[in-house]
Amino acid sequence: MMYLRGMREIVLFLILFFTLQQARADYVLLPMDAQGQTQHLKAYGVTYWVLDQQYKVQWLLNYRGGSFLLPDTEDIRRECKIRGVTFELLNEAQASQILSYIESPSQNMEAVRLEKAPKIAVYAPPGIQPWDDAVTMVLTYAEIPYTVIYDEAVLGDELLLYDWLHLHHEDFTGQYGKFYRAYRMAPWYIQQKEQAEALAKTLGYDKVSEAKRAVALKIRDYVVGGGFMFAMCSATDSFDIALAAQQLDICETMFDGDPSSSNYASKIDFGQTFAFTNFSLERDPMVYEFSSIDMTSRRKVDREQDYFSLMDYSAKWDPIPCMLVQNHTSLVKGFMGQTTSFARDEVKPNVLVMGANAINGEARYIHGIRGKGFFTFYGGHDPEDYQHRVGDAKTELALHPNSPGYRLILNNVLFPAAKKKKQKT
Repeated sequence: MMYLRGMREIVLFLILFFTLQQARADYVLLPMDAQGQTQHLKAYGVTYWVLDQQYKVQWLLNYRGGSFLLPDTEDIRRECKIRGVTFELLNEAQASQILSYIESPSQNMEAVRLEKAPKIAVYAPPGIQPWDDAVTMVLTYAEIPYTVIYDEAVLGDELLLYDWLHLHHEDFTGQYGKFYRAYRMAPWYIQQKEQAEALAKTLGYDKVSEAKRAVALKIRDYVVGGGFMFAMCSATDSFDIALAAQQLDICETMFDGDPSSSNYASKIDFGQTFAFTNFSLERDPMVYEFSSIDMTSRRKVDREQDYFSLMDYSAKWDPIPCMLVQNHTSLVKGFMGQTTSFARDEVKPNVLVMGANAINGEARYIHGIRGKGFFTFYGGHDPEDYQHRVGDAKTELALHPNSPGYRLILNNVLFPAAKKKKQKT
């Protein structure tokens, strides 16, 4: 009996000891590797929420898929449980051991401090449905707040209120997405064209192309002044085309009521663009394409082989691109869009190609610096809908909680929160 009583006391002591150890944890670790996390996308939302509560976070680059180290509070634990995010509790000694391992010169890892929740704007037309755009879908799923703005706000200098800007699948050239051939008689196309023309008039412009050019220039100035801009699909190449053709009329009569500038192809100014150079414009209004930048019709890649690889960067020497490629896999499923991918030889040499297809070399995910700010262009429409078409049902992200393609978007969302460090020399 004495022996059994002694064993029972030891078991109770051990239970109490481990309970107290958990209660006295100092940190919460959100693992982001393939095996450790059940809700990768919502983990970003928890991290954003923690920053919004005025806590500091450490982003552990290349450690278990880019894990997040948070302070331990009951509120943070509760938020993780509510959102279904896997977390681990660490005491001071355990956290210090991990950070020492990361700091070792032999490890391609780095701990980057995240300081504040960035204010997020999504440039999109009024009435757009959240599921029409991958970024708004994943922000909604991850429960990260954002504000929708459009031309009036941009031209009214409201971009200065935001740290991060996403460009919805916009056509900044004024050609209404080059949908003319397939949808010019569709009620939605006619309505959107009329609305765009009315808005341009309200803003003081005779043509939609002129209004869109003014908006593109304001966005350019936002980035040059230190903003973070992210764009997908047609917003990538149409934005650069608008900058390159800002002194020209590249729209045919059915788009703006008068012919395009004569011989405009020879007058394109590639020095004005962010990412692309030496491209040729698609002049035929019946062709669903803006320029030679996009590889959609030329790529010849089977769906089963349509993957792109993420580049490997030094976490200690190149923390910015390293942040943007954090993932639990280096191989990401491809997906199509009006602008699916970028011709490698038309990407400027000072722009980083962070993701590329190994079969044909096309660029899928690129990043660059303009002035004091940064931009990232991501080809394709929806990372979990291979060939999204007008009118297709929305993607249910609850079925893809660990999507590596969507993780790339959320890396960009948190990027402005990082503490700026002096560049190592």
